[in-house]
Amino acid sequence: MSVARVTEIISDSEKSFEDAVVKGVKRANKTLDNVKSAWVKDQQAVIEDGEVVGFRVVMKITFILK
Repeated sequence: MSVARVTEIISDSEKSFEDAVVKGVKRANKTLDNVKSAWVKDQQAVIEDGEVVGFRVVMKITFILK
């Protein structure tokens, strides 16, 4: 029997929402073992002076406890 836990993280990128997700998952894997999924809960465009300068995602990361 497995037991999972979910933690929420925020990641950003200057390129795209997809890049923000990839960066967030890579970073989560450095700290968490057995990462199994990422649910993108929210997306935000970062605006400065009327221009999009970044992309931010809020994700729920699911991982299996040892």
